[in-house]
Amino acid sequence: MKQKPAYTEFQPRLYRPRISFYWYLERWHYLKFMLRELSSVFVGYFVVVTLFQIRALAQGSEAYQAFQTMMAAPLFVILNVVSLLFTLFHTITWFNLTPSAMVVRIKGKRLPDVLVAGPNYVAWVVLSIVIAWIVIGG
Repeated sequence: MKQKPAYTEFQPRLYRPRISFYWYLERWHYLKFMLRELSSVFVGYFVVVTLFQIRALAQGSEAYQAFQTMMAAPLFVILNVVSLLFTLFHTITWFNLTPSAMVVRIKGKRLPDVLVAGPNYVAWVVLSIVIAWIVIGG
């Protein structure tokens, strides 16, 4: 078994500051990072719900009606609203990180952040309008 080294006055111990379990609450930047990581769970939840919805559709109208009844329960409504908010937060923070993740240079000059992140927002709005038009029956 390995023994810990004996420290002498000429061999000081390493400095290890105490870190709170909630260290990320101290600054908004850290909290935002942790919330973005947590939001991935809710994005995954939406994927799973969508897969169950597709399965219910494939099994017929009775299965789909049972799925719709289950999703209308107050617990699922609250969970879906919270998931929607976290998913929106995830999307917005990810789009805002795009200029840092993808540096675009034209003629040696860096493109402004708004011109890199902006197309993501435009595509998001356009696709949302198209999907809403399809769902509404236009």
